Amino acid sequence: MEALPLFLTLSGREVIVLGDGEAAAAKARLVVAAGGLVCGESAEAPVLAFVGIEDEAEAAAAAARLRARGLLVNVVDKPGMSDFLMGAIVDRSPVVVAISTGGASASLSRALRGRLEAMLPASLGALARAIGGARGAAAARHGSVADRRRLWERALAEGGPLDPLVALDDAAATVAAAIDGGSAAVTETREIVVTSADPGELTLNQLGWLGRCDALLVAGDVPAAVVDRARRDAVRLAALPAEPVEGLTVVLRYSSSSVSQ
Repeated sequence: MEALPLFLTLSGREVIVLGDGEAAAAKARLVVAAGGLVCGESAEAPVLAFVGIEDEAEAAAAAARLRARGLLVNVVDKPGMSDFLMGAIVDRSPVVVAISTGGASASLSRALRGRLEAMLPASLGALARAIGGARGAAAARHGSVADRRRLWERALAEGGPLDPLVALDDAAATVAAAIDGGSAAVTETREIVVTSADPGELTLNQLGWLGRCDALLVAGDVPAAVVDRARRDAVRLAALPAEPVEGLTVVLRYSSSSVSQ
């Protein structure tokens, strides 16, 4: 990862936008959409700045002045002069997806955004709001953090009642029905034999196991890119215990053969 992706809260905060062309206007619209206050260079307490000036020398000079004030600066269409980059955005608020290519290709970012726009239903925002509003009900019915995690993992899985890629007519009612479902742990162990450093070689089922595993055992020289696909807070095991860990245990085993499972 070459840059740290962040989602910045701008509501009621000053953001400097310099320039009088469409590039600056586009950034000003984004700031306003995020609840920020578009200001000029005289702003008293800005949190960041955009420079949409076409002349490169003028843009560089403006960026230097703003950095001298301790601000992070984005110079539009000039990634080499910028402290942060703006990705292509898919807005299903409160769900927001941002895609960045590190400044390599805006066209690639736009192409990916177009694909994701088609995949993500308009009801996704309503689903997120319904889940957020149902935290209390979920906690009352499913007492432990582990129970609630399993509840949401099952409901949000592909083909589940809250599959986020499937449009919902009534998100609140569907979430309430999902909460009434079970969250008991199913103790099981899955083994994945890794024969490639490319996690794209894993099956969808294998990626799903890694993403929701409760415990992980890495056996052999499994490539880091594959290990990184596992749930980050899963318990890391040095060996399989005599008593199985509650929930799903995944064993990642390296093999130099071409046979995988």
